[in-house]
Amino acid sequence: MTPDRLTITLWDFTWYTRTGPGEPFEDLDTAFAEAVRRGYNTVRICAMPLLLFGTGVDSSALRLGPLGGGYGSRVRWYDVGAPTTIDARAHLLALFRAARRHGCHIILSSWEYQQSPSFALERAWFDAVRSIAAEDRAVALADALADLVDFLAGHGLADRVVFTELHNEVQAGHLADGLDGDIVVALRPRLERGIARFKQRHPHRPVTVNYAGVPVGSMRGIPRTVDVAVFHPYVYGVLAELLEEFALRDPARPFPQGRAHGELLRPGAPDLDDWLPPEESRWRLAATIVGRRELYVHDWCDPAKWDAWLYERYATHRTAMREQLTTWIAAAADWAAGTGVPLVFGEGWIGYTPLHGAFEEGPVGAAFCRTAAAEAAKAGAWGSVVCSNAAPHHPMWQDVDLQRECNALLSG
Repeated sequence: MTPDRLTITLWDFTWYTRTGPGEPFEDLDTAFAEAVRRGYNTVRICAMPLLLFGTGVDSSALRLGPLGGGYGSRVRWYDVGAPTTIDARAHLLALFRAARRHGCHIILSSWEYQQSPSFALERAWFDAVRSIAAEDRAVALADALADLVDFLAGHGLADRVVFTELHNEVQAGHLADGLDGDIVVALRPRLERGIARFKQRHPHRPVTVNYAGVPVGSMRGIPRTVDVAVFHPYVYGVLAELLEEFALRDPARPFPQGRAHGELLRPGAPDLDDWLPPEESRWRLAATIVGRRELYVHDWCDPAKWDAWLYERYATHRTAMREQLTTWIAAAADWAAGTGVPLVFGEGWIGYTPLHGAFEEGPVGAAFCRTAAAEAAKAGAWGSVVCSNAAPHHPMWQDVDLQRECNALLSG
């Protein structure tokens, strides 16, 4: 039976990229048992649908691993410990069987037009998904996900699926290739075709898409045919100031290497232009939407310097960040109510921080988790994360009390 409230932990693509010895998903039963102990009943994943059912790429011995040469080793989500090989379809079944054993459910999604293929040791997956014409990608995802649901049903496991998302953060990846102007609005026809295809194949199974942030001012671009309203309210605030000051997401501006060395980086950090994966792995830079500057600074920052930079400036952002979070939650709830669909927050709250930075895990971040949980519950959300970083592959997983507290708030 589908839970009345979804308490969600974000396992993204890590549930298959980090399965080797000592990795957080070496034992799926352990991961699920720990999740249940923290109050979770749902995991949200990249189900690699195009790889499994949409590209023809052989995934029976899928080789996965780090980006190479230590590149990304201190970057959240990219810190894969060692190469591993999986039978991808068998691993999907193992995940669903473990979910059933622990009374958990699963949200199906895809990160394949953002970064999933960058973790493969060969580029066939990346080349295959990018070879699909941009106008056809949402429909291709719909067909692959419909095939995946059929596959699960054939093994008696489809009851574990809560709902299906065509893709993660649709306006922030290669689903939007070739579009300009207001991307949320421009993307709507592609997404509507994909949703229609999935509904044609599985008319009684809920399907949706999700958005980075809450696209206030562009909500008319969200297809009215979604069965769930899913948003990722990352408020950034003081973190946005850091990104702006160091031009981490703006390659058109010069990178302030000297300031970075003085204010953020560890002693002995190389210059940006000298930090790359090995030559044979550099294709993987094109397979991820995270830019080189952000990867470099996350890899080489001194976490204490990074956190201090944010804490020193947080006071000037505190009120605006809280107001943005509560306003976005209210706007998302209003759109969902007006459309007559349930509301889910599949990610959030502050933003993308280095693996060993503790700003989101510390007192400021914990306060945002509590605020978000309370506001989501007040808004009547069907489901929410505690925080994007509350998962087995992040340090916040060790804060059991915070997760239990927030999940209790979300569960009502």
